[in-house]
Formats: sequence, C-alpha cells, structure tokens
Amino acid sequence: MNEIKLGCQLYTLRDYIQNYEDCEATFKYLNEIGINNIQISAIGPIPAEKVAYLIEKYNMDVCVTHISFDRMLDETEKVMQEHKLYKCDTIGVGMMPDRYRKDEESVRKFIKDSSEVAHIFAENGLKFAYHNHSFEFYKLPCGKSVYDLMIEETNPDEYTFIPDTYWYQYAGVSPAEALRRVTGRVKVVHFKDYKVDINGAPKFAEIGNGNINWDNLYKVSKEIGAGYIMIEQDTCDIDPRESMAISYRNLYEIASRNN
Repeated sequence: MNEIKLGCQLYTLRDYIQNYEDCEATFKYLNEIGINNIQISAIGPIPAEKVAYLIEKYNMDVCVTHISFDRMLDETEKVMQEHKLYKCDTIGVGMMPDRYRKDEESVRKFIKDSSEVAHIFAENGLKFAYHNHSFEFYKLPCGKSVYDLMIEETNPDEYTFIPDTYWYQYAGVSPAEALRRVTGRVKVVHFKDYKVDINGAPKFAEIGNGNINWDNLYKVSKEIGAGYIMIEQDTCDIDPRESMAISYRNLYEIASRNN
C-alpha cells in the first residue's frame, strides 16, 4: 500500500482565500508549515488562470475540489476546463442540494442526475466525487439509507466518494465500517475530529484533540486504497490557520507511526 498524502481542505481557511492577495498569502503559509496537498473549496471569485498560477508557484497538488452541483449541471465544460488548469482529476460536490432531499423519489433523481454528470466527466478523463454529511444515513421508505442507494445504484468506475469521518461519527455509524463500504471508490478522505462539550453537545476539534481513534482510521484509509487525507474543520475555536497547523502536526505523527 502506498503512503497517503496529507493536506488541507481549504474550506477550513475560507475566510483567507476570498481574493487573490489573501489566497497567495494562504498558499504561502501552507507551504511554510509543510502542506503542499490541497482541496479547493469555498474560494473567492478569482479567475481560474490566476488560481492555477498560484498552484504552480507554491507547488500545490490539488487532489479534489468542492463546487456547486448546479455548476456541474449548467457549466459542465467550463468546470472541466478549470480542473484541467488545476491539474486536478476529481471534481467533488460538498452536499446534495436541498431540492433533492425531499423524499425517496427526489433522492433517486439526484442519483440519476449526478450519475449522468459523472459519466460525462469520465468520458473526459475526470471523476465525480460525493462528500457525505449525516443526512445520507436517513432510512428511506424502501428500507435503505440515502447512502445505501448512492453506493448501490451508481457506477463504481465513474462515481466516487469523499468520506467524512466526523459526519459518519455524528450519524451514529462506525467510521471504519463506513469507510470499508466504499473500498476502491475513494481518492480523498476527510479527517476532522469529534469532541463533546461539558453538556455533551458535539463539536468540531483539531485532529488528535477529540475522541476519534485516528490510528485505526488511518490504517483503514490505507486499506481501502485512499491516496489523500485532507484535514477539514468546519468551525474553529481558535484562528483557523493555527487550527490547521495543530491538526497537520498531529496527523503527521499519526501517519508516521502507522506507515
């Protein structure tokens, strides 16, 4: 098994990538703390050519993105061109749009629409990737969860997943078992830690500062064939840049003892 590459989901640093100057400063910062693998998400209205220039300047490897599903549908060709500029072969969607989450019929409509997009991407040497939250584990009238249908009714050669460990935990499923269900269909795994406050309410945490068994999940991520682990923390109690540095240091240690 190959060593997994570690990096940053830029959504965590979204407040610092909304214009070209801030984006360059963020790429420079990541480079300085040893991060050269990134996922592009929530970036500001910066022309793709300028983003591509920064990617090359700071030697960044863009493993996947998160873009809106409507852009995939309405601007398919432009989206593919952007990703080729980024030298990124996987196009991700962060969440199923609300209009597809009404009932089983609408969920199946999303599976149909996203499968069609995934096929177009595949014909152009790209892959579609879906990032889960917790609602995908809602049981539908057919007796299966949304996630069950997404796994079972899509083409594994074209339709891949971006498993999110926090949301697995939040949904009450075993992160390790959920990861194994998408074996061979994962390029990128999201690591974010899960803790509870004094009242037992769930909160996001830096890697290693919560309650998830990361040594086990790192090993399972290797087992299922993942190539990248991206650190993502939706909200932070400290400066997100400091949060990212803490998570990266801790994750590097986890990876070092499990390779």
